Amino acid sequence: MDLDIYFRKGPLIPAIVIDAADGEVLMLAYMNRESLAKTLETGYTWFYSRSRQALWNKGATSGHVQRVVSIYGDCDDDTLLIQVEQTGPACHTGNRSCFFKPLLPPGIEPHQNGKEDDLS
Repeated sequence: MDLDIYFRKGPLIPAIVIDAADGEVLMLAYMNRESLAKTLETGYTWFYSRSRQALWNKGATSGHVQRVVSIYGDCDDDTLLIQVEQTGPACHTGNRSCFFKPLLPPGIEPHQNGKEDDLS
């Protein structure tokens, strides 16, 4: 399998990780060629840490591993969607998902007065 197609725009590609059982978005991380290859080889997620500039195997220290069920590339070949079986919480904070801070909670309508709000 030629992985180069996913790295034509740069050395890193965002990977959206979702729970295969219920579709919940668990996290977003970045992959380089090596971490994607290791993920395909091992069946468990590997990512590239931009801050540490190193590969990391999700759950290697916490035990909260992600077994890969499927991987899809998007229509532009610049984002991956990875379905996993998650063991324990996905977020380093202990939350099931890294997406737990509501910016616009369900049931709250965006401002609809025809003017753009200044969000700065």
